[in-house]
Amino acid sequence: MGKATGPVYNVPFKRRGQNLTNYGKRLALLKSRLPRLVVRKSNKSVVAQVISFAGSDKTEIRADSKELEKHGWLSHSNLPTAYLVGYLCGKKAMKKGIKKAVLDVGLATPTRASVPFAALKGAVDAGLEIPHGESIFDDERFSGKHIAEYAKKIKDTEAYKKQFAEYIKKGVQPENISELFESVKSKLGKA
Repeated sequence: MGKATGPVYNVPFKRRGQNLTNYGKRLALLKSRLPRLVVRKSNKSVVAQVISFAGSDKTEIRADSKELEKHGWLSHSNLPTAYLVGYLCGKKAMKKGIKKAVLDVGLATPTRASVPFAALKGAVDAGLEIPHGESIFDDERFSGKHIAEYAKKIKDTEAYKKQFAEYIKKGVQPENISELFESVKSKLGKA
């Protein structure tokens, strides 16, 4: 009987084993030799980064939802916030001379009108060239009209006060969120 020469299975890379990185997807994105627009969402914020690769990842541009507060937007992790973060990131990238990128959604499932696609739409509207199909966008949801309609529907209930407590505390009427969205977008366009 022969002696064992090593393990009979392959140990995955650490980040793959922890379900943090899909290396096949990552390699495909890196082969494009374009910077990546990386969009990530947490419970309280949305972050968009333009990351280039030359031996290792280098963050060129970063924008997050907390930056929008100085322009009058409340920091959340919803679709209008994702659009504005993508728009801000796109404007910063254009100022730095980055004109093209590819979208990196990481391990998120690419679903129509989701947070990564809202940020993508914002970056494209800011001037970045990113390959995409138009069917993944929903401009009404990205501008917050669905939030405004829902707020109008439940206006005089306890659910309204509970659901939109943070907006009310800051003096923002949730049923007017579309107008606030447009005003913040125009401020970002001038900045």
